[in-house]
Amino acid sequence: MNSVLITDEKYMRRCIQLAKNGEKNAQPNPMVGAVIVHEGKIIGEGYHVRCGEGHAEVNACASVKKEDEHLLKDSTIYVSLEPCSHYGKTPPCADLLISKGFKRCVIGCQDPFAKVQGRGIQKLRDAGIEVVVGVLESECKSLNKRFMTYHGKKRPYVTLKWAESADGYIDGKISNTYTQMLCHKRRAEHQAILVGRNTFEIDKPSLTTREWVGSSPKRYVASSQPLSLPEGFQLIQSTSVDNILNQLYEDGIQTLLIEGGAQLLQSFIDSGMWDECYVEKGDTDIHGQVKAPKLTEAYLEAEDTYLGQKVMHYLKQQQV
Repeated sequence: MNSVLITDEKYMRRCIQLAKNGEKNAQPNPMVGAVIVHEGKIIGEGYHVRCGEGHAEVNACASVKKEDEHLLKDSTIYVSLEPCSHYGKTPPCADLLISKGFKRCVIGCQDPFAKVQGRGIQKLRDAGIEVVVGVLESECKSLNKRFMTYHGKKRPYVTLKWAESADGYIDGKISNTYTQMLCHKRRAEHQAILVGRNTFEIDKPSLTTREWVGSSPKRYVASSQPLSLPEGFQLIQSTSVDNILNQLYEDGIQTLLIEGGAQLLQSFIDSGMWDECYVEKGDTDIHGQVKAPKLTEAYLEAEDTYLGQKVMHYLKQQQV
């Protein structure tokens, strides 16, 4: 590995580290970090703090001391995602980099958003800036796997969740204090939450984040028949996975958490239209009536324990 690549990877890792600070407030925009380097010294850095506010490149440039601004024309800017090239809630970042006179721009990965998709890269190159693309590409894509899935696959990033007994039956009573908090934390991390008609009518769930600080997700119920819902719930009058995902995509939902019931969860598993799955495992048999869903896809597996309660995390092996 040559020294230039080693150096580029070092600063790109810092970009990724910075980007993660925007995990809570950047969505539905991607998390992005930027670092400005002059002769081996970081003179500016920033990240996308909040949707609708300055992007990472803007904040990095703003962090440069006034007495160092003349150094930008001889500096390299590292950014984990391609600079935007269009007017949205903020002006194009590619134009900003051109106006600052950067000589080099190192990019982690291309932006899949239809209004960008390489246009920012091309704009920089047309202005005479040396552009390097694909440094720590897989890590940068993974950082924004939800954003990448929504724009690349034209569907929300889907997370499944259920609790089951030792003998494999759905069991909503096994949660303890910590796993309940974890469940509500996941709700706060998703834009929308979905349950099926039976789960809604039998359990009457509120689907809010009562046990965690954060916004509650938009609440959807899937039913093949008309259904009267209380205020705050929205109906998807279909149980077809494709129809559900199409409607949520059109609604601008990037991240979807599905909490039940078993039939709805299994339909997503069977279709392959899921990305992550959390299963809370009980240690006793209940000889219940509703069998828990069964995973049928290849996945990576990890396990955590909360006050003796086991929670399995399954992640599909797929490209984003």
